[in-house]
Amino acid sequence: MSNQEINTSPDTELTQENINEQSQIRREKLAKLQAEGRNPYLHETWEVNAHSGNIKKNFEAMEGQEVSCAGRIMAFRQMGKASFIDIQDKQGRIQCYVRKDGIGEENYEYFKTYDIGDIVGIEGTVFVTRHGEISIRVSVLELLTKSLQVLPDKFHGLKDVDIRYRQRYLDLIVNEDVKETFIKRTNILHTVKRVLEDDFGFLEVETPILSPVSGGANAKPFLTHHNSLDMELGMRIANELYLKRLIVGGLDRVYEMGKMFRNEGMDRNHNPEFTNMECYMAYGNMESVMDVTEQVVYKAAIACNGTPIISYQGKDFDVTPPWRKLDMTDAVRDVTGVDFNKIDSDEEARKEAIDYGMNKENVKDFTRGKLIAEMFEDYCEDVPGLLDGPVFVTGHPVEVSPLAKRDPEDPRKTRRFEAYINGWEIANAFSELNDPIDQFERFSEQQAQRDAGKDDEAHPMDMDFVNALEVGLPPTGGLGIGIDRVIMLITNSPTIRDVILFPTMKALDK
Repeated sequence: MSNQEINTSPDTELTQENINEQSQIRREKLAKLQAEGRNPYLHETWEVNAHSGNIKKNFEAMEGQEVSCAGRIMAFRQMGKASFIDIQDKQGRIQCYVRKDGIGEENYEYFKTYDIGDIVGIEGTVFVTRHGEISIRVSVLELLTKSLQVLPDKFHGLKDVDIRYRQRYLDLIVNEDVKETFIKRTNILHTVKRVLEDDFGFLEVETPILSPVSGGANAKPFLTHHNSLDMELGMRIANELYLKRLIVGGLDRVYEMGKMFRNEGMDRNHNPEFTNMECYMAYGNMESVMDVTEQVVYKAAIACNGTPIISYQGKDFDVTPPWRKLDMTDAVRDVTGVDFNKIDSDEEARKEAIDYGMNKENVKDFTRGKLIAEMFEDYCEDVPGLLDGPVFVTGHPVEVSPLAKRDPEDPRKTRRFEAYINGWEIANAFSELNDPIDQFERFSEQQAQRDAGKDDEAHPMDMDFVNALEVGLPPTGGLGIGIDRVIMLITNSPTIRDVILFPTMKALDK
């Protein structure tokens, strides 16, 4: 059986044995081509003046025109002195009609040995077949790259998700919807930047990825050692503290969109390496960056899908501003009946939480604020409809918000929000704490928790940041958006691995 028969027959399922056999046959074909002076790898370029999508879209204007295209052979139908191939380029696929008297007898004999997956350059005339399919009648055909691997055939596809994520190049070739997802991802990223820069006047900046203090969030960093400096460094878990230093320095509106790294678990919504956008607005507050959040998500949805209705896994979410607001302590009261608004002491708070059902041993060191946050996470986040959103959850306790201003109406709370859609946190924002004494005290409390082994994700002390606050941070609104989760929602992707080109994967057994 020939390689072309394997690749074009809908009834043939490739096994590892015949994949290995066909790979060897392809190497033998390559060796023969090279021996006969037709080494495809010597080509450095090919003049491309047309692409499949544009040809089909503008057929009336392009019919009869000479075009030069290039792409990967994805289908091969031989019929004696003439053949049809489908080539795939960045815009899709187009059929090419190849005749012996069109490219010459010798070239046609070589052409018949080509395989699905080979990359070719063609020149020819645009026409429509008797069956109404827009095609190219080929006059020049050159093999530009010999594919030595057998592609998954179009009938069985590439469905093994582990292989799809590990070999994304195959996934992109075979699954058109995957390519479309990543084109949409790029569109969303560009839209986010346009909204920030054009609508709100932010300046894009770059901050360090390696830092002696991995701050700005409560999370475990990846650690490494710098040989020349003989010092430990951590990969950033957030870029917040550097960006706020820039606000101190007089860059009033700054943002950065880039990779963050957290040495934590992996699930449908978490990858150790992820894309985050953080922005800081001098003389703004929590409400200011609520507006930024709404506009970023709203305009990204419009740009990608033409509608503010995000349809995700059977649910619809209208992200048209304004979004609903929900106080965290009120939500705990409404769901559990425990009203922490009326409780001041940690001891009473623990008693009420234990009476409701929280584990006595687990909460023995919890403060009132920590209990509110834990009960919200344990009992409220799974309540149907509560966090479907879009919704801003506000009123976070001081104990779990070391970088946010206190609420002047209730100093036990902070001027902070988390934005939720589909029950997922997609954004976190503050009216930023700019009191250096208060900040030092909060860092000290968090550092004590780390030193006592009670919370290894607590925020570490960063004295240089405290020093920056002492220089003077103006009133500032700060925002972080989990870009990957937003892209998951807008592209209706089931897992975060579907929107990251090369997600982190467990090493294969050797």
